Amino acid sequence: MNQVVDPGDVVVDATVGNGHDTVYLAKLVGPQGHVYGFDIQKAAIDHTAAALENAHLQPSVTLTHAGHENLATVLPADQPIKCAIFNLGYLPGGDKTIITHAATTLTAVTALESRLATNGLIILMVYAGHPGGQAEAQALHDHVTQLDQQTFQVLQYGFINQIHQPPYLIAIQKR
Repeated sequence: MNQVVDPGDVVVDATVGNGHDTVYLAKLVGPQGHVYGFDIQKAAIDHTAAALENAHLQPSVTLTHAGHENLATVLPADQPIKCAIFNLGYLPGGDKTIITHAATTLTAVTALESRLATNGLIILMVYAGHPGGQAEAQALHDHVTQLDQQTFQVLQYGFINQIHQPPYLIAIQKR
């Protein structure tokens, strides 16, 4: 993210969780940029708001208590997005039955692809080892393998010698 995001950019944390990525993105964009954060869980929004307040970063962040599938209605239509990050699965330390789903994730990713700035990046941390995780991972894989290589380059990065189903990263960069 730090190689793509510059001060003044507009970025998205599609799953704010405990706020770590939101705080990091707010530091990268600085007071002239903006972070839009989304989460379906009120606890995640509250944790993130507290982390932003502690870091004195709340003015450059808009938190929305809604699923990331709603981001197209919240983001300014004329503003290119430089970076978006997703941590798929469930909130660490939270209710493991509340998870991200293929349909909502693909709705959000597709909306971001059309708004992504040149050289902009969508980062998806894919956790597939929980119930429902493999279906979401497969749907995401099917989607990104169909992206036009003239418009996007897609990278998958992950451990291949680990037991169980370790998380992996998918990065979509607009050319």
